[in-house]
Amino acid sequence: FAGDPPRSLSLCETFCVASGARFFEVPSNAVLLHVMLHTSGRDIASEKIVFHDKLTTTLPANGAILRRVTSKEEIRKCVEQRQGGGEWVLEADGSVVATGGILFHYNRPYGDIYMDVEEPFRRRGLGSYLVQELKRECYQLGAVPCARCNPDNIASRRTLLRSGFVPFAHILNASIGSA
Repeated sequence: FAGDPPRSLSLCETFCVASGARFFEVPSNAVLLHVMLHTSGRDIASEKIVFHDKLTTTLPANGAILRRVTSKEEIRKCVEQRQGGGEWVLEADGSVVATGGILFHYNRPYGDIYMDVEEPFRRRGLGSYLVQELKRECYQLGAVPCARCNPDNIASRRTLLRSGFVPFAHILNASIGSA
Protein backbone atom coordinates (compact mmCIF):
# COMPACT_ATOMS: atom_id res chain seq x y z
CA PHE A 1 0.00 0.00 0.00
CA ALA A 2 3.04 2.30 0.17
CA GLY A 3 2.34 3.41 -3.40
CA ASP A 4 -1.28 4.26 -2.56
CA PRO A 5 -1.33 6.64 0.46
CA PRO A 6 -5.14 7.23 0.49
CA ARG A 7 -5.78 3.49 0.57
CA SER A 8 -3.08 3.03 3.23
CA LEU A 9 -4.64 5.70 5.45
CA SER A 10 -8.08 4.09 5.06
CA LEU A 11 -6.63 0.68 5.91
CA CYS A 12 -4.89 2.15 8.96
CA GLU A 13 -8.16 3.65 10.23
CA THR A 14 -10.00 0.37 9.64
CA PHE A 15 -7.29 -1.61 11.43
CA CYS A 16 -7.30 0.76 14.42
CA VAL A 17 -11.07 0.43 14.82
CA ALA A 18 -11.15 -3.36 14.27
CA SER A 19 -8.22 -4.06 16.60
CA GLY A 20 -9.36 -1.75 19.36
CA ALA A 21 -5.85 -0.28 19.50
CA ARG A 22 -5.60 2.69 21.82
CA PHE A 23 -2.01 3.78 21.17
CA PHE A 24 0.28 4.22 18.20
CA GLU A 25 4.11 4.21 18.11
CA VAL A 26 6.13 4.93 14.98
CA PRO A 27 9.57 6.16 13.97
CA SER A 28 9.45 9.62 12.43
CA ASN A 29 11.67 8.57 9.52
CA ALA A 30 9.05 6.09 8.21
CA VAL A 31 7.15 8.62 6.11
CA LEU A 32 3.87 6.77 5.56
CA LEU A 33 3.67 5.62 9.21
CA HIS A 34 4.42 9.19 10.28
CA VAL A 35 1.54 10.47 8.16
CA MET A 36 -0.74 7.74 9.56
CA LEU A 37 0.21 8.75 13.09
CA HIS A 38 -0.63 12.39 12.44
CA THR A 39 -3.87 11.44 10.67
CA SER A 40 -5.17 8.94 13.24
CA GLY A 41 -3.41 9.99 16.43
CA ARG A 42 -3.75 12.67 19.08
CA ASP A 43 -1.57 13.77 21.99
CA ILE A 44 1.53 13.06 19.90
CA ALA A 45 4.83 13.09 21.79
CA SER A 46 8.43 12.15 21.16
CA GLU A 47 9.45 9.29 23.44
CA LYS A 48 13.05 8.92 22.25
CA ILE A 49 15.54 10.43 19.85
CA VAL A 50 17.17 7.72 17.71
CA PHE A 51 20.83 8.12 16.71
CA HIS A 52 22.97 6.44 14.08
CA ASP A 53 26.74 6.38 13.74
CA LYS A 54 28.13 9.05 11.45
CA LEU A 55 31.67 9.88 12.59
CA THR A 56 34.65 7.88 13.79
CA THR A 57 36.11 9.61 16.83
CA THR A 58 39.48 9.34 18.59
CA LEU A 59 38.58 10.53 22.06
CA PRO A 60 41.19 10.00 24.80
CA ALA A 61 40.70 7.43 27.57
CA ASN A 62 41.73 9.96 30.24
CA GLY A 63 43.36 7.17 32.22
CA ALA A 64 40.35 4.85 32.06
CA ILE A 65 40.45 1.19 31.03
CA LEU A 66 37.60 -0.58 29.21
CA ARG A 67 36.88 -4.12 30.44
CA ARG A 68 34.35 -6.55 28.95
CA VAL A 69 32.18 -8.19 31.65
CA THR A 70 30.17 -10.56 29.43
CA SER A 71 32.06 -13.38 27.70
CA LYS A 72 32.51 -13.22 23.94
CA GLU A 73 30.60 -16.51 23.64
CA GLU A 74 27.60 -15.14 25.55
CA ILE A 75 27.61 -11.95 23.45
CA ARG A 76 27.72 -13.96 20.20
CA LYS A 77 24.73 -15.99 21.44
CA CYS A 78 22.84 -12.75 22.15
CA VAL A 79 23.62 -11.47 18.66
CA GLU A 80 22.38 -14.74 17.13
CA GLN A 81 19.17 -14.85 19.21
CA ARG A 82 18.52 -11.09 18.87
CA GLN A 83 17.98 -10.70 22.60
CA GLY A 84 20.16 -9.60 25.48
CA GLY A 85 23.64 -8.31 24.91
CA GLY A 86 27.06 -7.65 26.32
CA GLU A 87 28.18 -5.47 29.20
CA TRP A 88 31.39 -3.51 29.72
CA VAL A 89 32.80 -1.38 32.54
CA LEU A 90 35.12 1.59 32.44
CA GLU A 91 37.60 1.61 35.31
CA ALA A 92 39.84 4.39 36.61
CA ASP A 93 42.11 4.25 39.65
CA GLY A 94 40.82 0.75 40.47
CA SER A 95 37.15 1.79 40.57
CA VAL A 96 34.28 1.34 38.13
CA VAL A 97 33.45 4.83 36.88
CA ALA A 98 30.97 3.89 34.13
CA THR A 99 29.01 0.93 32.80
CA GLY A 100 27.57 0.30 29.40
CA GLY A 101 26.73 -2.26 26.82
CA ILE A 102 25.19 -3.26 23.54
CA LEU A 103 21.71 -4.78 23.26
CA PHE A 104 20.70 -6.88 20.29
CA HIS A 105 16.90 -6.57 20.47
CA TYR A 106 16.53 -4.81 17.09
CA ASN A 107 16.45 -6.37 13.67
CA ARG A 108 19.79 -7.28 12.19
CA PRO A 109 22.23 -5.66 11.89
CA TYR A 110 21.64 -3.16 14.72
CA GLY A 111 23.15 -3.05 18.20
CA ASP A 112 21.68 -0.55 20.67
CA ILE A 113 24.40 1.12 22.76
CA TYR A 114 23.72 2.33 26.30
CA MET A 115 25.87 3.73 29.10
CA ASP A 116 25.81 5.29 32.55
CA VAL A 117 28.61 7.27 34.21
CA GLU A 118 28.78 7.41 38.00
CA GLU A 119 27.88 10.89 39.29
CA PRO A 120 31.34 11.90 40.61
CA PHE A 121 32.94 11.07 37.24
CA ARG A 122 30.57 12.94 34.92
CA ARG A 123 31.61 15.88 32.72
CA ARG A 124 35.10 14.43 32.13
CA GLY A 125 34.54 12.89 28.69
CA LEU A 126 34.35 9.34 30.07
CA GLY A 127 30.82 8.72 28.76
CA SER A 128 31.75 9.80 25.23
CA TYR A 129 34.89 7.67 25.37
CA LEU A 130 32.85 4.67 26.55
CA VAL A 131 30.28 5.10 23.76
CA GLN A 132 33.10 5.49 21.21
CA GLU A 133 34.62 2.19 22.34
CA LEU A 134 31.24 0.42 22.42
CA LYS A 135 30.72 1.52 18.81
CA ARG A 136 34.02 -0.18 17.91
CA GLU A 137 32.97 -3.33 19.78
CA CYS A 138 29.63 -3.29 17.97
CA TYR A 139 31.31 -3.19 14.55
CA GLN A 140 33.70 -6.00 15.58
CA LEU A 141 30.63 -8.10 16.40
CA GLY A 142 29.31 -7.50 12.88
CA ALA A 143 26.57 -5.16 14.05
CA VAL A 144 25.75 -1.53 13.26
CA PRO A 145 25.74 0.75 16.32
CA CYS A 146 22.72 2.86 17.15
CA ALA A 147 21.49 4.57 20.32
CA ARG A 148 18.42 6.23 21.79
CA CYS A 149 17.88 8.82 24.48
CA ASN A 150 15.06 10.73 26.09
CA PRO A 151 14.54 14.08 24.31
CA ASP A 152 14.86 15.87 27.66
CA ASN A 153 18.21 14.25 28.52
CA ILE A 154 20.59 16.93 27.22
CA ALA A 155 23.68 15.32 28.82
CA SER A 156 23.09 11.99 27.06
CA ARG A 157 22.37 13.74 23.78
CA ARG A 158 25.67 15.66 24.01
CA THR A 159 27.56 12.49 24.95
CA LEU A 160 26.19 10.67 21.92
CA LEU A 161 27.00 13.60 19.61
CA ARG A 162 30.59 13.84 20.92
CA SER A 163 31.11 10.14 20.25
CA GLY A 164 30.09 10.49 16.59
CA PHE A 165 26.39 9.65 16.68
CA VAL A 166 23.86 11.92 14.96
CA PRO A 167 20.06 12.00 15.39
CA PHE A 168 18.03 10.64 12.50
CA ALA A 169 14.54 9.99 13.90
CA HIS A 170 12.21 10.23 16.87
CA ILE A 171 10.08 7.46 18.30
CA LEU A 172 6.64 9.08 18.36
CA ASN A 173 3.71 7.96 20.51
CA ALA A 174 0.08 8.96 20.16
CA SER A 175 -3.35 8.05 21.43
CA ILE A 176 -5.87 6.72 18.92
CA GLY A 177 -9.46 7.86 18.76
CA SER A 178 -11.38 10.98 19.48
CA ALA A 179 -10.69 13.17 22.47
